[in-house]
Amino acid sequence: MEPEIGELTARVERDSLVLREIENEIRKVIVGQDYLLDRLLVGLLVRGHLLIEGVPGLAKTLAVKTLARTLHVGFQRVQFTPDLLPADLLGTLIYDQRRGEFVPRKGPLFTNLLLADEINRAPAKVQSALLESMEERQITLGDTTYPLDDPFMVLATQNPIEQEGTYPLAEAQIDRFTLKLKLDYPTRAEEEAILERMMVEKEVAVRAVVDGGRLAALRQLADAVYLDQKMRGYILDLVGATRHPRAAGCPDLADLISFGASPRATLFLARCAKAMALLRGRAYVIPEDVKEIAADVLRHRIVASYEAEAEEVSTDDLVGRILDRIEVP
Repeated sequence: MEPEIGELTARVERDSLVLREIENEIRKVIVGQDYLLDRLLVGLLVRGHLLIEGVPGLAKTLAVKTLARTLHVGFQRVQFTPDLLPADLLGTLIYDQRRGEFVPRKGPLFTNLLLADEINRAPAKVQSALLESMEERQITLGDTTYPLDDPFMVLATQNPIEQEGTYPLAEAQIDRFTLKLKLDYPTRAEEEAILERMMVEKEVAVRAVVDGGRLAALRQLADAVYLDQKMRGYILDLVGATRHPRAAGCPDLADLISFGASPRATLFLARCAKAMALLRGRAYVIPEDVKEIAADVLRHRIVASYEAEAEEVSTDDLVGRILDRIEVP
């Protein structure tokens, strides 16, 4: 058993350097945003989809486009607007007069990385067009179902401050996103570096570091990262506390949570904790890995009550209190 652990540790130490290479290429363009870059890599490793929320100008779109440039994979960007139709994403069937039959014209969803820019500007029927592709990794046109290429990842952005003319995502749609990220303003030093680098607009060469095969190997390695039984119990306790706060020793949260996180949250929290460990160059998960990613996995899967809204308690506050209360193994 020990040689296997030793071999896994060596692979993690070696291949985590590849992830750093991807990050270094992105940093040729993006200043700061450590939180965002780490989560983009976590999403890649766990085969997940990301919802990125932040005010305009925080380089959300630029970071995703730069990530795509570091990978030998297909990339499409769709600007979501109120007049967008499901066929604009999925594609449609076109009648071919020469052949006398309908043939598919595939839409931008047939790619590896899809940037859904300002997803909350499109109506619900367009947002729901993403559901099958995100969960089943396939798209149905007419009576034919087409499997999507691997990898397939949706990275959606939304603006939290402009609500007029927007369509909030339904809970069923949000739950498909592995992580929901909340971006903040850069520090003064970071903004000074942005000013220095971006004052004159110029094209920065970004090298493609990883192809589809290498990415698949990295994902398998993330799956192999060791998750101890006690750490599994810790994850179950955290998610369970969102559903039954009183039984978890958090009675003051019982009236603040209407619905807790689903089992999908348990799975993603475990997988994302493994990916965080790999990013840090470790072959095993520690409590800090779980704590670091917990809010991103849980914030969009907890439904706060009217009492919480009245008291201005956010889901981030609820996750923070649960992390403080649940005993660390």
